[in-house]
Amino acid sequence: MAASTSMVPVAVTAAVAPVLSINSDFSDLREIKKQLLLIAGLTRERGLLHSSKWSAELAFSLPALPLAELQPPPPITEEDAQDMDAYTLAKAYFDVKEYDRAAHFLHGCNSKKAYFLYMYSRYLSGEKKKDDETVDSLGPLEKGQVKNEALRELRVELSKKHQARELDGFGLYLYGVVLRKLDLVKEAIDVFVEATHVLPLHWGAWLELCNLITDKEMLKFLSLPDTWMKEFFLAHIYTELQLIEEALQKYQNLIDVGFSKSSYIVSQIAVAYHNIRDIDKALSIFNELRKQDPYRIENMDTFSNLLYVRSMKSELSYLAHNLCEIDKYRVETCCVIGNYYSLRSQHEKAALYFQRALKLNPRYLGAWTLMGHEYMEMKNTSAAIQAYRPNDSRMLVALGECYEKLNQLVEAKKCYWRAYAVGDVEKMALVKLAKLHEQLTESEQAAQCYIKYIQDIYSCGEIVEHLEESTAFRYLAQYYFKCKLWDEASTCAQKCCAFNDTREEGKALLRQILQLRNQGETPTTEVPAPFFLPASLSANNTPTRRVSPLNLSSVTP
Repeated sequence: MAASTSMVPVAVTAAVAPVLSINSDFSDLREIKKQLLLIAGLTRERGLLHSSKWSAELAFSLPALPLAELQPPPPITEEDAQDMDAYTLAKAYFDVKEYDRAAHFLHGCNSKKAYFLYMYSRYLSGEKKKDDETVDSLGPLEKGQVKNEALRELRVELSKKHQARELDGFGLYLYGVVLRKLDLVKEAIDVFVEATHVLPLHWGAWLELCNLITDKEMLKFLSLPDTWMKEFFLAHIYTELQLIEEALQKYQNLIDVGFSKSSYIVSQIAVAYHNIRDIDKALSIFNELRKQDPYRIENMDTFSNLLYVRSMKSELSYLAHNLCEIDKYRVETCCVIGNYYSLRSQHEKAALYFQRALKLNPRYLGAWTLMGHEYMEMKNTSAAIQAYRPNDSRMLVALGECYEKLNQLVEAKKCYWRAYAVGDVEKMALVKLAKLHEQLTESEQAAQCYIKYIQDIYSCGEIVEHLEESTAFRYLAQYYFKCKLWDEASTCAQKCCAFNDTREEGKALLRQILQLRNQGETPTTEVPAPFFLPASLSANNTPTRRVSPLNLSSVTP
């Protein structure tokens, strides 16, 4: 998907202009700190609190600047002065989440800052109303079931401004968010790319791009600005795409150039190790992060997942109590407490806390999944199915498992196939689908699923462990043997010999194939859709699996 490559600078205010040109490398950390402090202020003025916090945290990790190098606030334009009273009042309303009230007093303002806050207030008002409606039901999150009614009007207005080239970097960012919310993905990507060119220091635009890029091929076609911010983006997107070695290398480079004290980078490294299930390493880094930033709540739900997997009850209990003292109404806190009760087999209480997390943020997909798990533990399959409904491959696999337990195998097949179609991050949907076909004696369909599974894991080019690989080769060896395709059966049997659980079966099958060949048994030529294994398959290039995590953080502007 190619993004727009011709980036003509748009009209910007004097306040934003200083951050348009930033370094392409990390040669001047003092200048980078000045830029981070400046953008932290600009984003804070516009209510983009998550981006402001990110920039401020990154700036804090760099050495302090001497008084002589501290920059004064950006100059105020004539338009800013005219809108100052309305902006000041509206920002006060905005900060207490009175978005409609803020928008009312900003209507008719002309300055870039006031106009952004006006449009952003309208957007957030629509989001809040949508979330309230979703929470009222706490039912399945069917796509498009509850909508932000303000989106279409916002799109029309922002589109006109965009065509007239009157949007600054922040306006482009909001336009991209609106397009994404309307599922106009290609248009949103183009606008976010444009936003990174116009205002490279705004982390929110980069993060939105991360949410829309689904594979490495898409990344190759992006025309991104050559700035040091791009390195943070690449490290983050590599983590999201499960390119963990590349991500860890990027983060190590960032540490080496001077960001060793960044709690953000440390947390991302911990998440990366969590993603590849290096539990000991991830736990160690999270523990160090807790010492460095003891009141941090971000990513602590991921930390609790690790403690849960290791059945570390006392540590999980301490984490839950600690976060509850810091802020018991954060989504992450509710999930940590839910994991704690789940580990104690108090599934009703666990489900209650996951419900609380969803009341705080209905788009928090991780909580839907965890709540579904608790309903399964309580044998409430119908409730679990409702919880598993969001369009995420891991949830779809879990939903398929629910249908299997209800013996609704046709529905289970649909779920596994849909999980594969939307991008099966854990590479398990095809295996489960194949086993269903096996159970129904649909041998050809089962073989095709296993074939596709093998092709997918070998095409990824990663050396990791796939727990079901031996299962796939065992079935395919037997399938080809029954079809009298000796070459294919022999290849799969040889692959079986590489695994402890299938080694003896593989050897036995190879002996049978050799015996039949010596007896002059000829292979068949009537097998439907014959499949030839990739040339890359050999006894010494067995791939292993990286298990993708459920992203438990909900990115908000």
